[in-house]
Amino acid sequence: MISPPRSGWAADITDPRVAGIVASSIGIDTHNHIDVPLTVPEMPGPDVDLTGEMKRSGLSAICMTFATDYQPGDAYDRFLKGLSSMDRQLQRNGMKRSLTPADIWSAHKDRQPTAIQAVEGAHFLEGHLERVEEAYRRGLRHLGLLHDSDASVPLGDVYTNSPRYGGLTAFGTAVIKECNRLGILIDLAHANAQTTEAALKVTTRPVVISHTGLDTQLGSNPSMAQMMRPRLISKEQARMVANAGGLIGVWTHLADTPLDYARNIRALVDVIGVDHVCIGTDTKLTQASPRPVGPPPGGPHPDGSHPDGPPPGGHPGQQGPRVGERTNQAWQDQTAGFYYVVVDAMLRTGFAPDEIGKIGGGNFLRVFGEAVKK
Repeated sequence: MISPPRSGWAADITDPRVAGIVASSIGIDTHNHIDVPLTVPEMPGPDVDLTGEMKRSGLSAICMTFATDYQPGDAYDRFLKGLSSMDRQLQRNGMKRSLTPADIWSAHKDRQPTAIQAVEGAHFLEGHLERVEEAYRRGLRHLGLLHDSDASVPLGDVYTNSPRYGGLTAFGTAVIKECNRLGILIDLAHANAQTTEAALKVTTRPVVISHTGLDTQLGSNPSMAQMMRPRLISKEQARMVANAGGLIGVWTHLADTPLDYARNIRALVDVIGVDHVCIGTDTKLTQASPRPVGPPPGGPHPDGSHPDGPPPGGHPGQQGPRVGERTNQAWQDQTAGFYYVVVDAMLRTGFAPDEIGKIGGGNFLRVFGEAVKK
């Protein structure tokens, strides 16, 4: 049985309902960064205990992502080396990529953690549409069109940058159609409202915004709220995605405790319904990369970290992880795995077990299935 956390927000997660829901449902984090080497000098890089951290978290699966726009140079080469680095880590952890919902169900039945391969930002395409199919053949099933910086051949307007393209570009349109043809889930995180609206007119399959929050849920830190405000979505944009059959993932930013996080989930459910909400933490399940990186265009947190990727400058692993960076350390004094404390907080916020199962992973399984089906 899991020991209860020490802090004042402690909920008694020895409650057998928590363990029961975690065991019976499929918990999926739809946006989790796993830092791996992206260049030859960095490779092979440190080994990560992906299996151990996943089992501790209670999650059955993660959408395992990385970004290629934090370093200058050839994004395509970094993308290929990132996939090779992830191949190595999956192999040493005894894990496989899940290409379909059936793969996820099978891994869950065998009590084996699994991953859906994702990438954040289509910078690696560089205008080459055929690379979408190449990525598909390498196991990519979750594509974030945009990230903090514009790709060399842009796909659409990023929500933290000044609008330049009038929403979705012609190349962005072509990429969405190719993802629909192949069976790759489209992620519209980082897209502004105009880009989102245009993308929903193009796609023939549901989409996800994997990691964000409502712009009404600003937390208790005014400086953080001011910085994060452009990364949140309006109720109208959330309804736009839900009405097209898609999902919105709630991240852990702007939530000081698991109960705050559960309340942010509740706020979104109240707007778009329980069938259109999922979990997308925007955290790192394993340790941060030791490589130095520069600040992306979206700008850092007031504490020097960045909400959607590695901290700027220096070596992020040297001083120990900050609270909120790691999935299993998402909140101060967290002593139990992520999904356990979230399930407990959702029960205490009034969610029924079946609703937790939907938000925890069932909704993603449905939309992922629609996206990848032939």
